[in-house]
Amino acid sequence: MSIKRYGTEGGTGTGGQHLPFARAVEAGGWLYVSGQTPMKNGEVVEGGIVEQSRLAIQNCVEIMTEAGFTLADVVHVKVILTDARYFTSFNKVFKEFFGDHPPARICCVADLVVDCKVEVDVTCYNAARAK
Repeated sequence: MSIKRYGTEGGTGTGGQHLPFARAVEAGGWLYVSGQTPMKNGEVVEGGIVEQSRLAIQNCVEIMTEAGFTLADVVHVKVILTDARYFTSFNKVFKEFFGDHPPARICCVADLVVDCKVEVDVTCYNAARAK
């Protein structure tokens, strides 16, 4: 089984900080996308939980697409919210993306190292890509 890493050059975090990890790693038909926050060009995009949730999930989708996976391939999602009161609003956005193919999910409340409201990571599986 081979391992393929996407974005190993590292991304750019807040303040221009170099991020020393891959955006995603593929192995044996599995794709593990690193946690995504509502960032564009290394800066958090301001907005409420709805806007930030859409962007965090969309950032995951863009990485998945680059790797050749789709929303239908998502088997598990991990969500970190910074406030439990965001749960209902996050669920509405989640359903926009995953309504037809809901994956398993865990959602917890914790502080984030980036000043935003949400972080999302996804795990995908595509049997046709298993080698």
